[in-house]
Amino acid sequence: MWIETFLDYLKYERNYSARTVGEYGDDLNAFEAYFKKVDATLSWENIDGDIVRDWMVSMMEAGRAATTVNRRLSAVRALYRYALKREWVKADPARGIRGPKKKKPLPAFVKENEMDRLLDGDFFGSDFAGKRDRLIVGMFYATGIRLSELTGLDNRDVDLQGRAIKVTGKRNKQRVVPFGDELETQIREYLDLKSSLGLADGGAMFVDQKGQRLKNVKVRALVRHYLGMVTTQRKRSPHVLRHTFATSMLNHHADLEALKELMGHESVSTTEVYTHTTFEELKEMYNLAHPRA
Repeated sequence: MWIETFLDYLKYERNYSARTVGEYGDDLNAFEAYFKKVDATLSWENIDGDIVRDWMVSMMEAGRAATTVNRRLSAVRALYRYALKREWVKADPARGIRGPKKKKPLPAFVKENEMDRLLDGDFFGSDFAGKRDRLIVGMFYATGIRLSELTGLDNRDVDLQGRAIKVTGKRNKQRVVPFGDELETQIREYLDLKSSLGLADGGAMFVDQKGQRLKNVKVRALVRHYLGMVTTQRKRSPHVLRHTFATSMLNHHADLEALKELMGHESVSTTEVYTHTTFEELKEMYNLAHPRA
C-alpha cells in the first residue's frame, strides 16, 4: 500500500516520467522483498537502520555496483520523507546511513613495452614534423608535464646544460622538471633543425612549419595518432602519457613525495591514485604466477 501510494504521488503530483516511477517501484519492491525475507512480521512502519544497513551489505556482497546501491538507498529515503510528511512514521530508519563510495576509475596508461616500441621504432619521419612529434611524445613520457605546460614552453625554458625544463603549471605555479640523455639529444636535434629552417618561432619551443606556436588541439591529435600505432586502448591523449609517466616512475620505485613534486600536484593524495594502478599490476602478476592464486 505504501509503495503504490508513493508511486502515484510521484506520477500525478510530481509529474515523474513512467520510466522513473517504474525504477522507484523496482527499488522499493526489492527492499520490501528483502526485509520480508528476513522477518515476515516486518513492515515499513517498524524496520530500523540495521535492516537498511544489512540490505546494503547484502547487495554489495552480491556484486551490485555502488551506483545501484546508492540509487536504491535514495529511493528508500524518498519514500520515508514522504511518509514523515504524512505522519505515517515518526522516524526515518534510513536517515544518517551513507551509501558506498563510488570507485574512482584507475588512470589509463600505456604499457612500457608499447612506449618502447613507439619511441624506438620507425613511426616518426626524419623531417621537421617527424622530429618535433617524436620529441613531443618523448617529452610527455619523460617528464609527465601537462598539455598546456608543453604548448606553453618557450625556448628559454629549456636548460640543455642542466637538463631541466621550467614549467608553468596551474595557477601559474612554476616548477623545474629534469630530463635525461635521450631527451637532451632529441631536443638538440629538433632545435638545430628548427634553426636551420630559419623559422621565426617568436621564442616558442614547439611550432608548426610556419613558425606558429602549436595549439593544444594539434598536439592532442598527433599524440592520439601515434599512440594508436602501438595500443588499441580508447584513451590516447597527452594526459594518458602523463599517467604513463607516473605509473612507470612508481613501477621503478620512485618516491611518492618526489613524484608529487615532479607532477606539480598540490597534495600527495592526488599522486596516490597511481599507487592503485601499480597495485593492480601486482595483483595481475600474482594471479598469473602463483600456483594457488
